[in-house]
Amino acid sequence: MSDTSSPLATASRSRRRPTAATIMFGALALAAVVLFSVLVPLHITLYHQPAPFAFLFGAMLCASPVLAVRFPRWSIVLATVAAVALPLPGGQPAALWPWPWSVPAMLAFILFIGVLAIMHGWRFALAAWLLGIGGTLAVVLALAAAVPVVAGIVNLVIVTSVSGAALLVAVLVASRLRVGAELTRERELSALEQSRRVLVEERTRIARELHDVVAHGMSLIQVQASTARYRVAGLSDEAVREFDEIAQTAREGLTEMRRLLGVLRTDDQQAALAPQQGLGDIPDLVEALRRAGATIDAALAPVPETVPTAVDIAAFRITQEALSNAVRHAPHARIELSTETDAATLRLVVHNAATGDAADPGSSTPHGHGLLGMRERAALVGGRVSAGPDPDGGWTVRAALPLAPLPPDPMPGGAP
Repeated sequence: MSDTSSPLATASRSRRRPTAATIMFGALALAAVVLFSVLVPLHITLYHQPAPFAFLFGAMLCASPVLAVRFPRWSIVLATVAAVALPLPGGQPAALWPWPWSVPAMLAFILFIGVLAIMHGWRFALAAWLLGIGGTLAVVLALAAAVPVVAGIVNLVIVTSVSGAALLVAVLVASRLRVGAELTRERELSALEQSRRVLVEERTRIARELHDVVAHGMSLIQVQASTARYRVAGLSDEAVREFDEIAQTAREGLTEMRRLLGVLRTDDQQAALAPQQGLGDIPDLVEALRRAGATIDAALAPVPETVPTAVDIAAFRITQEALSNAVRHAPHARIELSTETDAATLRLVVHNAATGDAADPGSSTPHGHGLLGMRERAALVGGRVSAGPDPDGGWTVRAALPLAPLPPDPMPGGAP
């Protein structure tokens, strides 16, 4: 028994489902058939036209709207010929019935003008309208001696007015459809650009973390393994070869890491070649900001002897971002920076006082990318970051980072 709810069945049903364009074309073809089935008997019965004549030129006029979808020029030729030929055998019935345009012929002509305007623009529609009206006017003037000219002119004025109004409406509808299509394309391009920007930012963040943490750790492994024979006395030849193999593996890993970073980074970014900054570089950061005009009171605890590399880098980057936000959003406020350490945790606090300027430090920081980046960095090393306004109108950023390395994730299935 087949599963009709499977993805293959759903895809098959979606392929069988007609599209909007197919439905519209089918409705257009049905309208053409209905007009043809009314026009031919009407012209044969009331206008006394020969059946072959009515069938031929009636088919040409009624088929013009359908043909205009793909072949606008040929459809204009057929409609013009039919518009000129259909009134010719009118004769005596013209005094009783609408002439030179019968009602179904006028409806077919209006439908034809509308299709041309919507599908191919106002120029094609205007050309077809002028040729159709001009051709029937020539017929009326040529048969002035045989038929009442006044009745023909009145009919022609009515047809011209109604078809001209239909032409104007079709042009406006076509313009509206084109504007809607342009807006849809703009939205799609904007969405595509936004997704590309998010992807680039994510790749940049991954490249930064790989360079700051993984590549740095592998560099230390390579250096320690390469210098082990000189630092450790009494190593056997087998141990020296083992250290050399470790160093070679680390160098190969670094090479692959550089290649991966080259793929992840965008064209306008350059790989950072300088050593990564850490807690020991915070005093230099504070002095640089002071020289730029910032007022900073720093109370920095001594840097612990053993700090995990990832925590060291994260602490500097969080401090750098918090100070940058304070300087940017509260440029004239006093900033207080303090660090505290104990056996397990490093704590950072950056506080800026309230300022009377329009730029409020809390107006953009909570929802900006800077705070998000600080929280991500802290989460990567098992820490946390909080930020928010103070009762006195200032702003405070607090970070707590563990000084002990994170335990490794357990293997699936409970394996050690």
